[in-house]
Amino acid sequence: MVTKQDLSNKEEQFIDSVKESLDDAEKLLREAASATGDKATEMRESAMQSLRRTREALYDTQDVLMERGRRAARVTDDYVHDNPWQAIGMAGLAGVLIGALICRR
Repeated sequence: MVTKQDLSNKEEQFIDSVKESLDDAEKLLREAASATGDKATEMRESAMQSLRRTREALYDTQDVLMERGRRAARVTDDYVHDNPWQAIGMAGLAGVLIGALICRR
């Protein structure tokens, strides 16, 4: 089972990876703007490769998050089907609390 600490560490690693990749691409594009010829082409290609890696990391993360969302929805659906009265009670309690907060204004 994945702990919150593991998720937090993975989130930080992912964010750092994306930032680093974007910083590299930005640096390479700046250098390519001032360079000419084959060197500029090489730098642009390196920047594009860095952006592709970032895009792939974002797509991978999106896939993982979508799967977690689907899993959470399935678990919630199973819980509601297995415990309908508890689900109705929780929904009613949430409605009362929201109503109380709205009436308070």
